Amino acid sequence: MKKLSDLILEKIDLRNFELSQSYYYNSLPLCVIDSIYSIGVKYESVKNVVSNFCEYENIQKYRDSKNVLPKIQEQYKVSDFLRKFKSFDFKLLAEDVFRNKQRTSTRNGILKSQAVVEFLGILYEQEIDTFQDLSKLNKNGEKKILAIKGQKSGISLQYFYMLAGSDELIKPDRMILRFLEENIKRKILIEETLEIFKETCKALHDDHSIIITPRELDNAIWNYQRNK
Repeated sequence: MKKLSDLILEKIDLRNFELSQSYYYNSLPLCVIDSIYSIGVKYESVKNVVSNFCEYENIQKYRDSKNVLPKIQEQYKVSDFLRKFKSFDFKLLAEDVFRNKQRTSTRNGILKSQAVVEFLGILYEQEIDTFQDLSKLNKNGEKKILAIKGQKSGISLQYFYMLAGSDELIKPDRMILRFLEENIKRKILIEETLEIFKETCKALHDDHSIIITPRELDNAIWNYQRNK
């Protein structure tokens, strides 16, 4: 992937790159909300949804330090969300809390508010309440999340892991695929994107002495595409 790494450096300043603020949420439910609402829409609407929820619940959006997980007692927990919203009408949750009525699909999709509740419910079943519990999410839990209507592709789950701290995953959305196809000059399958990113990160390190993770490279390319 030397050619791709060279092309990336021609377009993007990776030496002064920093992850976007959305990778430093102060609580796990915000990662779920962002990952569900970010599919197939402009990111400004996602930022609005997260802000609307934080305003409704009067909670802190971003952590105080990028380098340290927030203390457990300072986090808005999965159980806090479910205690209040598990039995909440999904339509009211969409309209009054998130203030966004998007569905997971334009055809037979469920409200994204419902997908958020179901996702968080599965986390709680796995005894995951805060960032510090995330290692408890197992293959069975992942399978249940992928079974939520509209989540079969796994993109939201991967993005959730990224928002929650995983450096080794990417979110292969339309902007990422478009960038790869424009620069590699062929059709790119979602299934091959992560390997392309891993190989490109290695090339950036070996050929240019740039240390960058797949998550960071994903965010750098996404921001580049967004601002074109």
